[in-house]
Amino acid sequence: MAHQNRKEVRNRVHRRIRRKLRGTAERPRLAVHFSNSNIYAQLIDDDAGRTLVAASTLDKSLEKKAANMETAAKIGELIATRAAGSKIADVVFDRGGHRYHGKVKALADAAREKGLKF
Repeated sequence: MAHQNRKEVRNRVHRRIRRKLRGTAERPRLAVHFSNSNIYAQLIDDDAGRTLVAASTLDKSLEKKAANMETAAKIGELIATRAAGSKIADVVFDRGGHRYHGKVKALADAAREKGLKF
């Protein structure tokens, strides 16, 4: 049997998800990405091919920079407040091939609590 690493499996799942999801100007795609040390979230208009709003652990407004559930919740709140500032309420959630569990769930729940609908 061929050995598959986790990154290849996640990328394959992400490609399958992206065939079904599409962000528009009225309902952008909330894309989530994790590295070992940072968390990134973007609202993307796929029709125009541009990022409308972004938040990550690299922002100066965050004092603690770690890739854990606590910080993921802060990023979810930050992206939701920035989306509200840009008059965006409805989004399509793109979990990036990750399971809806742990950091992904924490970010999504925090964004929902701050007013994003998905």
